Amino acid sequence: MADFVEAVMALWQNPPSDADAAEQAFAELYTDPVPVNGTPLTCAALAARAQALNRAFEGLGHRILERVEIPGKLVIAFLMTGKHVGPLPTALGEVPATGRDVAIRTIDVLTLTEGRISEVVVVADELGLLTGINAVALTTAPDKTEALGIDNRENLDDGTA
Repeated sequence: MADFVEAVMALWQNPPSDADAAEQAFAELYTDPVPVNGTPLTCAALAARAQALNRAFEGLGHRILERVEIPGKLVIAFLMTGKHVGPLPTALGEVPATGRDVAIRTIDVLTLTEGRISEVVVVADELGLLTGINAVALTTAPDKTEALGIDNRENLDDGTA
């Protein structure tokens, strides 16, 4: 299974530049279509995503943190690393290149059918990525109970009430 994981990671890190060749390469590892977080994606769409990822990040790499295998399932936790050098589509919109190095913590839960990935549930730390490239800034939230005039200290179990 380690070779399979490395083949998947290598394809995402370095997909063929030709659209037809990239689609064929994904079809060797994924069913077509494959549900990704519930949305069916074709192998052509996966290839386009991988190519966009490689336009957004230079030197794309990965480090496997954990791997869990059971019959029909494979879970991979990994850090995806690279330098943000191109436009990055995100849930908040497209983020222009920042030149910053990134490490994106990701967990993929893969369902396997006849040796190919037939379903993907992916959880990526997009907020960590966006804060790391200064696309969003975290602020300290005001104490909402104080703003409402509520003294909530009696609920604390730290002796400060």
